[in-house]
Order: sequence, then structure tokens, then C-alpha cells
Amino acid sequence: MKRLAQWVFNRGKKEEVPTGPFRPRILLFDFDGTVGDTFIAGVEILNKLADEFKFRRLKPEEVEGARDMTTMEFIRFLGVPTTKIVKVSKRGVKEFRSRIDGVNPFPHIIPVLKELHKQGYLLGIVTSNAEENVARFLKRHHIECFDFIRCSSRLMGKARVIKSLMKEKKMKPEEVLFVGDETRDIEATKKAGIQIAAVTWGYNSRRALEGQNPEYILDHPDELIPLLAELTKNADEAA
Repeated sequence: MKRLAQWVFNRGKKEEVPTGPFRPRILLFDFDGTVGDTFIAGVEILNKLADEFKFRRLKPEEVEGARDMTTMEFIRFLGVPTTKIVKVSKRGVKEFRSRIDGVNPFPHIIPVLKELHKQGYLLGIVTSNAEENVARFLKRHHIECFDFIRCSSRLMGKARVIKSLMKEKKMKPEEVLFVGDETRDIEATKKAGIQIAAVTWGYNSRRALEGQNPEYILDHPDELIPLLAELTKNADEAA
């Protein structure tokens, strides 16, 4: 009972995000909408599952408006019952298996990843997609710079994965930067107590991302390298 009570108490608790000198050495990337351009495939799969799980389809004229919504606002907009979110997410991941070969990396992201790897950063992927799908994508596009892939079986479960990963690899919060494109990524990093660079080229719009107060917002993959250089410079000056 004591452990259950502690879990309930800590369930929505947010860790204190580091605000002092910040020198990341571990970069955690979301996959869908950050590395892989899965947007079109994602909408197609969503509309296919709408018939199966009895929620509304996303119309073409509604796509841009949907990008302004948080993850939970979007779920409510579609009318997905909360009791079916896990099943819908798992079915979506399975559907991606047959479509992953048609997914391409975002323009400029591969050279950026290779440069960061060359500079000595530890790179990882934290995703709610399947490891099989991500590994196949990376192999197909000859992206060999990621040191690990971690997956969450739950749509809103990235915080737990991040915390587990940090414990496993003995990562300090001030050493980790997450790079992701959705409001749920921002929510996850706040719960995990790490900073995030939110990117606008994926699922959520700049407006939606700004509403969640991320530490940094990037409009282009090329902006990540100078951001990290600036953070290192500031940390050196503060030392």
C-alpha cells in the first residue's frame, strides 16, 4: 500500500529542471516528426484506425488547426475514448511496420546528426514508435550515429523511459538535452527534470510548442549545432 500511495503521489510530479550552467553531452531525440518525417503516414494511419475504433477522421482542412493542439486536446478533438488510447497507439505502431520504408528523414537532419556524433555527443532515440520500425529506418538511410534506442509502449510514457535511461546510464539532468516536436515531449521532459529543444518541423506548430514553455525552440535542424556551441560557451564562462 505504501508503494501504491507513493506512485499516486509522484504520478504527475515534475522534477526541477536545471537552470544553471548547462553543458549537455547526451542528446535524446524523438523519432516521429523529429528525425523521420512520418506526418503523412501518421495521418493516414490515424484515419484508418478511426473506422476501427469509432472516432472521427481528421479532415484535410483540419490538419493545420490540429497542429496547434496539445496531444490531449487533439485526442479529445477526435473523440478517442481515454480507455482506448493505449490500444489505438499500439495498433498505430503496428500499422507503421508496413509503411516505414516510405518514410524519409527530414532535410538536413542526417548531416547534423553525423556532425554531433563526430563532436563526441552521445546520441539516443526515445520514442513511442517500435524499436523494429526505428532500426529499420536507420539502416535504410545509413544513419549509424545513434548509440541506443528506447521505446515507450504508452503514448504519454516518455518521462518514465527518460528517467529509467538516466538512471541506467548515470546521466545527470544538466548533461541531457531532449530534441522533440510535440507538446507531450515537453511535458515528458518537465516530469523528467531535463531541458528540451522543441522543433517546429514536426507534428506540433510553433504556437502549440511555445504554449508549453520549452527551454529552446528550433525552426531548422541546422540551428541545433550553434545552440549546443552557445551552451558550451556559456558553461565555460560560468566555470
